[in-house]
Amino acid sequence: MILDSATRRTFMGSLAAALGLAGLRPSLEVFAQNREGRQRQPGEEHPEEDYDNMAKLANNENCWGPSDAVLKAMNDGLKYANRYQYPSGGIVEAIAKHHGVKPENVLLGAGSGEVLKIVGEAFLLDHKKCVGVDPSYDSVYRYVTNSKADAIKVPLLKDYRMDVPGIIRAAKMNYRDVGFVYICNPNNPTGNIIPKQEIKMLLDTIPGDVPVLIDEAYHHFVTSSDYATSVPYVLEGRPVIVTRTFSKIAALAGMRLGYGLAPKELIERMRPFGGGGLNAMVKYGGVAALKDTAYEKKVKQMTTDLREKTTKDLRAWGYEVIPSETNFFMVNVGRDVTQVAEDFKKRQVLVGRKFPPMNNWLRVSVGTEPEMSKFTAAFKEIFPAGGIKPAKKEAASS
Repeated sequence: MILDSATRRTFMGSLAAALGLAGLRPSLEVFAQNREGRQRQPGEEHPEEDYDNMAKLANNENCWGPSDAVLKAMNDGLKYANRYQYPSGGIVEAIAKHHGVKPENVLLGAGSGEVLKIVGEAFLLDHKKCVGVDPSYDSVYRYVTNSKADAIKVPLLKDYRMDVPGIIRAAKMNYRDVGFVYICNPNNPTGNIIPKQEIKMLLDTIPGDVPVLIDEAYHHFVTSSDYATSVPYVLEGRPVIVTRTFSKIAALAGMRLGYGLAPKELIERMRPFGGGGLNAMVKYGGVAALKDTAYEKKVKQMTTDLREKTTKDLRAWGYEVIPSETNFFMVNVGRDVTQVAEDFKKRQVLVGRKFPPMNNWLRVSVGTEPEMSKFTAAFKEIFPAGGIKPAKKEAASS
């Protein structure tokens, strides 16, 4: 039966009454408010009518788009658009070969975000807890709380580094309740790394049966010699899950492709919770992206050059910037960034949202050269030279 608009409204009204929907209204309103305040998820439509004309510096995307080789490969994959079952292009095998692991060590996802969600569902049964730093990529913590589990968040150190000794202490103190430890390396939103020596210390020190989820979404942008990927720990058979994404340097954010690498037994625990439903095009594009190292190198260099130029300008204008190893950075603007983001939007620049408790720190993605010039000009219109002066304290009354 097909319902016209009037009939559909009548039907839904009757259904709402039957279910006592009015009694749920406060909860629904809270849900709506939370949805408005959170970070927009990959795949959701952007509300801005003038989106195409804006400098898009909010979501840490690759502003230059996929390489020609990747576009050709995806176009070739279109011939399977009408099929449920089709050759996969060898994406799992290509990922396994790229990292020197076996196909049994690879789990695909619609972006690495889906793999992070799968880890939460697989390892936080029976109200287990996740241990990680705060702030970090909070989708993991949101998945945790949505599954009625809990997150033990360790604050960043005063210099914004991740507190590895604090993570170790929290994992040991709550050992029986810890489902996994979460590390984002480099960290989002701060852009800094956990040095390879500290990763080793973490894995050597926490209880040996606690899985460690290491999110390496921004791995490709790092230049520091103190950093190393954690994939070798997977090869050693340690309980380590490394996630990667094609959304960043490969510029496939809108296509949704990521993966997790882990020992076979951990992959088998995760596989029932998802890891399917990818489209044919992106699988072919992913294979091509892994091979196109020249484009990867080019994007890394352009990103680094523009990031360093922009942050140098901001520091010269009098503002503190956290040194970054990613395709974004954080600048201290001295006031709550919620309104600041609106001020930038009026100037056709989209910037990052607020990351509590770093409420005065603005996260800015690296865009094209014209986009970064547009951002810098807007920044200097909004904020005075010399930085934000602290408010004078009122004189104590005598």
